[in-house]
Amino acid sequence: MIEVFKTNVRSKQDAARIVKNLKEVMVASKINFDLEDCDKILRIERTSNAKNNYILRYMKQLGYNCEILE
Repeated sequence: MIEVFKTNVRSKQDAARIVKNLKEVMVASKINFDLEDCDKILRIERTSNAKNNYILRYMKQLGYNCEILE
């Protein structure tokens, strides 16, 4: 399953830090950002969607907007 999130992350450094931290929790997932996209996409490929609430809370704690794109 691939989940796509719209964010307001702007810097490559912040994106790299977020990816690193999320990969510690979701070890088997493929995680990346597309900061060139107007929606500053966070893309996560994993086997289930059980972590969506965690991702949304984590991003909010960091001070970023994050919402699931349908």
